[in-house]
Amino acid sequence: MISSRRVFLRSAAGLAIVSGTGAIFAQPSIANSGDPASPSKDSVSKAQRAFAEIVPGGTSPNGWLINTAANSGGSVWTRPVPGTGFEIDVAIGDVEVILVHIVRRFHYEIDTLRPGEVIGFKSPATVKRRELNHASGTAIDIRPGHYPPDVRNGFYPHELAVIRDILTQCEGAVKWGGDFSSPDEAHFEIGVPPTDKRVRKVAQKIRGWNITPGAGAGVLRDLKMPG
Repeated sequence: MISSRRVFLRSAAGLAIVSGTGAIFAQPSIANSGDPASPSKDSVSKAQRAFAEIVPGGTSPNGWLINTAANSGGSVWTRPVPGTGFEIDVAIGDVEVILVHIVRRFHYEIDTLRPGEVIGFKSPATVKRRELNHASGTAIDIRPGHYPPDVRNGFYPHELAVIRDILTQCEGAVKWGGDFSSPDEAHFEIGVPPTDKRVRKVAQKIRGWNITPGAGAGVLRDLKMPG
């Protein structure tokens, strides 16, 4: 029987970097023991390196900032997926909350996932146009070897019902590759730009579930009921 789990997702806070497109994302805090009005050379150099990890003016097809690497000062970091024993590389903040929720529901309600079976960030140098959403840390592939591109009906009806319920919970902020004209049933992505209010709304809803017993991922629910 699937048990409920209480999860507290850590959020990242700190320095804000503004891209050439005007988008803002949070950076890990940079300690500065000196005058707040006069940041140290070390903090300045870290901020410059952080900006260097964002492709200047570059956004993925869904409108999010493209990173050149994970864990290198940009907006993409390795984040835990509570209850699974593994981590994924995703954009920190609201995107992280949503994508981690998707992975956890798949893990609990469709099939147990193992390390290496969920792919998040991909280098922009290695992907094609649509896959650039991976380069912004806003897309994941769950078991891509089991659900290859251009193949439909990889899920049993009850598994498909879970996926549809996840999409309903995400209120249009997430797209599933199974709905693409050229299907990719392993693929989930943030389907709206950073300015879309649904991203914050859905993430806040999931955060509430994560601290509420009997709510959120890992809880058996009637899939006929609205999420």
